[in-house]
Amino acid sequence: MSIAFDLPPAARPGQSADTIDTPSLVLDLDRFATNVDRMQAAADRRGIKLRPHAKAHKCPDISLAQIARGAVGICCQKVSEAIPFVRAGVRDIHISNEVAGPAKAALLAELARHATLSVCVDDIAQVDALAAATEAAGSRLGVFVEVNVGQGRCGVTDPAAMLTLVERIARHGQLTMRGLQAYHGGIQHLRGWNERRDGAARAADRTGTFIARLEAAGVRCDVVTGGGSGSVEFDLGSGVFTEIQPGSYVFMDADYGANDYAGALRFEHSLFIATSVMSVAAGDRAVVDAGLKSMAVDSGLPWIWTNGKQSATLDYVAANDEHGIVMPKHEDLVGKLPALGSRMMLVPGHCDPTLNLYDEIVGIRAGVVESVWPVSARGLSR
Repeated sequence: MSIAFDLPPAARPGQSADTIDTPSLVLDLDRFATNVDRMQAAADRRGIKLRPHAKAHKCPDISLAQIARGAVGICCQKVSEAIPFVRAGVRDIHISNEVAGPAKAALLAELARHATLSVCVDDIAQVDALAAATEAAGSRLGVFVEVNVGQGRCGVTDPAAMLTLVERIARHGQLTMRGLQAYHGGIQHLRGWNERRDGAARAADRTGTFIARLEAAGVRCDVVTGGGSGSVEFDLGSGVFTEIQPGSYVFMDADYGANDYAGALRFEHSLFIATSVMSVAAGDRAVVDAGLKSMAVDSGLPWIWTNGKQSATLDYVAANDEHGIVMPKHEDLVGKLPALGSRMMLVPGHCDPTLNLYDEIVGIRAGVVESVWPVSARGLSR
């Protein structure tokens, strides 16, 4: 016997934010809009193009809001991740990563028939695979040579290797050399403002050596792309980047929130996990319904958010599969534990993998649900 029963939505536009079912991913739309506008204005003042990274949110509605405010396009990290954005009308996407294997090259080449696509390379074999795939699909593809400016992950390590790739790209008429990608992810999470400034300066100097070799070889480099939310204020003034790729700034997770922002460019926490107290039976702690299956903890446990700031009285101290343990910061605060059934807001430690756990983002404004946005690229990691 089959039973026809659909799971009711966690939230509908118009309902009170206090009645959202939990755990749910909640976006403060006013803070989100402030972050989007602040980043766009900073880029515009410097004459730098903004190409925000969509791997942080995997949500086309967010990318469309950024483009509406002036972003030139977006970044995706995986080819499959780009598909929902193309379907939603995003027409300029940079795959800020290398691809390997004929299946991914073929998918990218086919997708390039429907939007302006670019991708990174750091090996001749990648260039040849992209050339074969685009020739078969009848499409064109922009190509960026990724250079290693300190991350120690992807990217060529010396200018000679870069020039070899540039020459190989030029052999294929369906491929266009767009420029360089220079990204140093490790800088983003250095806690001290001076540390990030100095790290970004070293990465910019390294990038400059690659640019100089291109110019000496008579190769035009129209675009130098890179940077991130933690280094963006330094990247904008570096003199080497023509576009920047920050992503997490729209949310500001707890890991980014732990950085010191001595400069003027800082962003607000807008993304939260709404959770409910499901048990207080232990007496000295509260148990909430958001655990490991509701958040990523690779960058640490979430913050408890109260009255616009990190709670001064409560800590989220442990995450189990479906439970979170909340304890008072001091023994004399046990009597002030949240009540059974009460709501709490958590700032996730790392927004990117946390978004990948949810089907939707509930947008709220002035205590009311205003929108429910699908996380359409969730799980698309091919």
